[in-house]
Amino acid sequence: MSEYIQNREHKQEILKGLITDLHKGRDPEEVRREFATLVEGVDATEIAAMEQRLIDEGMKPEEIKKMCDVHAAVFKESLSRNERPELPAGHPLHTLKKENSEAQKVVSSIERYMDGVAAEDKGSSVLINDLREKTKYFYRNIDRHFSKKENIFFPYLERHQITGPPSVMWSVDDEIRAMLKGFMGMTERLSPEKIGEMLPEARESFKAVKDRLLEMFFKEEEILSPMMTNTLSDSEWAEIKEQSADFGEIFSVRETGVFKAEDVRRSTTAGAPGASLELDTGALTPEQVNSILTNLPVDVTFVDSNDEVRYFSQGRERIFTRTKSIIGRKVQNCHPPESVHMVERIVNDFKTGRHSSARFWLELNGRFIHIEYTALRDAKGEYIGTMEVSQDITGLRALEGERRLLNYSD
Repeated sequence: MSEYIQNREHKQEILKGLITDLHKGRDPEEVRREFATLVEGVDATEIAAMEQRLIDEGMKPEEIKKMCDVHAAVFKESLSRNERPELPAGHPLHTLKKENSEAQKVVSSIERYMDGVAAEDKGSSVLINDLREKTKYFYRNIDRHFSKKENIFFPYLERHQITGPPSVMWSVDDEIRAMLKGFMGMTERLSPEKIGEMLPEARESFKAVKDRLLEMFFKEEEILSPMMTNTLSDSEWAEIKEQSADFGEIFSVRETGVFKAEDVRRSTTAGAPGASLELDTGALTPEQVNSILTNLPVDVTFVDSNDEVRYFSQGRERIFTRTKSIIGRKVQNCHPPESVHMVERIVNDFKTGRHSSARFWLELNGRFIHIEYTALRDAKGEYIGTMEVSQDITGLRALEGERRLLNYSD
């Protein structure tokens, strides 16, 4: 065992040195040759541990993100040679791989639509509209594919102190989302009269998206998947399986395999059934409290004084994605790396008493969303956490006049 540990640590030092050299601008081909000579049988877990180690030693995730494609290229041949255990149908990672396969089919379909548009004399309006709809379908599904990974897979890695690789991958996900939105904007502006002018640029834009996506799919299957397989327990996979159902079918992938979520560890509710919780203005049972919070016309999330998510309401129509895996997760890890600084600022201002509330509003998928953060303090004024309340106020903004008579229609 000691020889194994020493050899593993030796490989970690080699990997760290090679990646550091890459960041300093060393020729990737030279690094690849040295890697092949010095390190045999490297696996995804070791690469992830190396990246985590660099982050722990002070390298910013943004710096690793800049070079992560070079990392993947350098290690791609070795990773591809590693044998992967066959996962049962229905396993979350089996589903992930099927989603990637279906996504690539949609990518090919979009390319065929662009070929069809180019083949028309001035571009068929029907084909252009089909291209727009297929692109929107692709964005909706790839966004959910990434969100499932970010909101379910990543929290479980973080429980095992693996925070660096998820942070880097999430940041790249957001880059892909932005690139795809840019391409969607081009398809919206495309018209039969502008085919010759706009289609070449649209093709280049989509090629860049495609290349980035294929790189991400490789990382998901050859780095993320083995890393999770080597780290998570069966019961954790069962929990992930159960929570994945919240995202529904992605790219029409329907898993009916043998993998079951029967080992889910369920937490028990504190307090005896029917016991009342004494409040300032009354008393409620736990069942009543849960029902009230679940049926509020807003989304509520609570983060405690240690910056850990402790509760979120499960309304009928949630505005933002929340899964049970975020319970106990640091709130900083629940946001894309690019927005963490804003989260940190709000929490720090609340803790110091500099501020006690912060409000935002934005347009999301055609809806107007209001978000308010409120600092919660105990009777002595000590900070005990932050409450986030999100509400779709699209309908409220449109109200006019008065309604004084009962009407159940809306």
